[in-house]
Amino acid sequence: MIALDALGLARLLQLASPALPVGAYSYSGGLESAIDDGIVTEAASAERWIGDVLDFSLAVYEAPVLWRLSTALRDDNRVAFLDWNATFRAGRETAELRTETLQMGRALKTLLSDLSFCDAQALSLLDEAGMLTFPAAYAYAAHHMQIEAQAAVLAYLWGWLENQVMAALKAAPVGQTAGQNMLARLAARLPDIAATATTLADDDLSNFAPGLAIASCRHETQYSRLFRS
Repeated sequence: MIALDALGLARLLQLASPALPVGAYSYSGGLESAIDDGIVTEAASAERWIGDVLDFSLAVYEAPVLWRLSTALRDDNRVAFLDWNATFRAGRETAELRTETLQMGRALKTLLSDLSFCDAQALSLLDEAGMLTFPAAYAYAAHHMQIEAQAAVLAYLWGWLENQVMAALKAAPVGQTAGQNMLARLAARLPDIAATATTLADDDLSNFAPGLAIASCRHETQYSRLFRS
């Protein structure tokens, strides 16, 4: 069970909010390509696609890496933090996915530099010359907001899921009510994923999602696009 005080909850909502100016709304993470290729055609296929990415990428790679980044910050272990940041960056299989995480990381770093409770100088030391990924910047933000780490992972997953559903609403024939039902069903899986992220062994981390990688590659040359990935 995750317990948060009122301030922790308020800061968690701020960090997970679509209003956070990091540009997440401009990325679909390969979903737009799946729509263009006819893999995703309506609400049911959109839910299957998003659920598969959740299971085969977020649950067993991105969320556990975020947990490790948070743990490294808690332990003041700069080497481990940089190693896991580099590991996540290396796991972005395509140019678009790599650019997405770096641009969002850069945007969040810029925002954090202007927030009173974050140490801009300390964050710069962790930046590796502009190579800070979004999970690394997010972990840093949660750490300095004094948000419990597992709750931060859960909020991260929620933010990703909400953005994917919104991308489906914009690019596919998916209605608002169908989108909310999809969000409710998939969100029910997030607590278990967040909990598992804290116990998964390093050797069990996997980002094997070839369909996602192919969709992202195809998106780079897609003729008409709403999204940047």
